[in-house]
Amino acid sequence: MKSTIEIFSELGTRLRSIPQSVIERAEQQNEWFCQIPTAIDAICSQMLDHHKLSEWIALYSTPVHSVKRVGIIMAGNIPAVGFADLLYVIASGNIPVVKYSSKDSVLMEYIVTLLQEIEPQLIIEQLQPNRQIDALIATGSDTAALHFRTMYGDIPTLIRGSRHSIAVLSGSESDEDMAALQRDIFTYSGLGCRNVSLIFAPQNFDFQLVVPPMPQSYKNNYRHTRALMTMQSVAFTDLGGAITVEGEAKFPRQISCINIHRYNTIDEVKEWIAENNSRLQCVVSRVEGLVRRVDFGMAQYPTLNDYADDVDVMKFLLSL
Repeated sequence: MKSTIEIFSELGTRLRSIPQSVIERAEQQNEWFCQIPTAIDAICSQMLDHHKLSEWIALYSTPVHSVKRVGIIMAGNIPAVGFADLLYVIASGNIPVVKYSSKDSVLMEYIVTLLQEIEPQLIIEQLQPNRQIDALIATGSDTAALHFRTMYGDIPTLIRGSRHSIAVLSGSESDEDMAALQRDIFTYSGLGCRNVSLIFAPQNFDFQLVVPPMPQSYKNNYRHTRALMTMQSVAFTDLGGAITVEGEAKFPRQISCINIHRYNTIDEVKEWIAENNSRLQCVVSRVEGLVRRVDFGMAQYPTLNDYADDVDVMKFLLSL
């Protein structure tokens, strides 16, 4: 059987040539999926590069252990969002037992087909109500997370609920930084936990955001949000495709709204981050010393060890 590095580096080569017909079918399945090539590029460049795979695998010593069947309940908010967990389970030597999201089954089934063409001995099962599993990794809303904890309370679980991402500006950002931040905000229509929805900015730092072309569902949400804010007499800036609201440091409820909080000192921001760490996924900034920090434009390009919710999935899997 081929090694993890061989299997997944070959997958990266094949995914680079994903047929347009697959992309179109995935877009038909989920009208929000308008940036599938971006998702594929992120996976291939950050998770399927031969050198990066080798360095990452070397961080873990895989002990001899009995193979476990690990359930993976995947989310469907952004294209192929469940791929990383599939990679981790296979790399740990365990058997993935997968439940695809109904909103993202086309892409994930295509990826699994490629994997089994590359290595026919690779076992990837489908999660069924009567199928026994030894552990579970699940991603969903906070309500879904509570359900998973109740339903699978008798086995080891790694369950993720809702998270949010922020940007921290110093006031010295370049035009290139701000253009990259816009990608961090609007890629995948703002639906991912790594999409920036709250910006910390210095007092009197003037900056502008430009909304790229968005899918119709997002435009409908924007119009609804704009009308709601007007009815509630909430002051906002209309970007012509999204709105910004200045005030408290809190996460907006609508994907087409970006909150902006003005701070006096960076220590204020660090204190807020410490208090809200359990709700954060990543922090986009050039300010050194911030936890979960990633560079501008890299929020949607997580690396192999940039684990969701800052929980080392491989350690969890290798401890089963």
